[in-house]
Amino acid sequence: MTPLSLLDLAPIVEGADAAQAFRNSVDLARHAERWGYRRFWLAEHHNMPGVASAATSIAIAHVAAATSTIRVGAGGIMLPNHAPLVIAEQFGTLDALAPGRIDLGLGRAPGTDPETAYALRRTLVGGPESFPGDVEELLDFLRPAVPGQRVRAVPGAGADVEIWILGSSLFGAELAGKMGLPFAFASHFAPALLDEAAEIYRRTFRPSERLERPRLMVGTTVVAADTDGEAALLLTSLQQAFVNLRGGRPTQLPPPVPGYAERLAPQQAALLDGILPCAAVGAPATVQSRLRALRARTDADELILTSQIFDHTARLRSFEIAAGLAI
Repeated sequence: MTPLSLLDLAPIVEGADAAQAFRNSVDLARHAERWGYRRFWLAEHHNMPGVASAATSIAIAHVAAATSTIRVGAGGIMLPNHAPLVIAEQFGTLDALAPGRIDLGLGRAPGTDPETAYALRRTLVGGPESFPGDVEELLDFLRPAVPGQRVRAVPGAGADVEIWILGSSLFGAELAGKMGLPFAFASHFAPALLDEAAEIYRRTFRPSERLERPRLMVGTTVVAADTDGEAALLLTSLQQAFVNLRGGRPTQLPPPVPGYAERLAPQQAALLDGILPCAAVGAPATVQSRLRALRARTDADELILTSQIFDHTARLRSFEIAAGLAI
């Protein structure tokens, strides 16, 4: 059986607010723990009306406090937005609060638009191009402190935090391989380079103090329901949100709209075609077949599932179905 994990964007749906989004996230995490998911990750995004997890470390602490065994973490923290010492302290604190259960996935994109990235950092110096050095600095802060070390992460030094490199391109794959870290590929929104990224990661992998052999996790969208037609309708919320985002009009997660995809302009339909090749959408047998094919194609060690579904009960049902499938 392939381990399954869960990526939650803490969606803010139309007619609700961030408080409801966090209540839903906690409820989902508690269910995921019972259903046997290995990890529950939250993602850093900013200036997005439909995503509540901007203060990712705080959201992780909230979920970790409400659960007891599932690993909880970031998928991910966008490191260009932060000083490495700050992230070492935050995740050292999380490890002290939930020992041995904290993951830290690191990405090099800002997770927002350029204007918001500037507002976050007050400068665009030290952006994605400095990501490899920032990762090394963060790893140093998380190692046990040594005599004479002037700057320490307290908490943080010696913390039992599992570090992942996240990527939607070949850059992250090669960096994770050379640094000997586990790698998670975001094929739920950037599937085109999945196969090449997996090959590069494994080919360039060098054993490290943290990892002896490559460990690949593949992200994919899952919308499961009792029938293919019901799942296709639920998917239209994600489709609307993505088209709105790419059109420069980010919104809260809208309710499903029957026949939405059939009414799209060709360029909008092409946008969706570009993000959904790896998605598993349908009744249980359909989803199982799609996930098995993705697992066989990539030889992934783990799959991490995400789902933008408007109705919370339907979202729970989708992840429950996926958890019960033999992948």
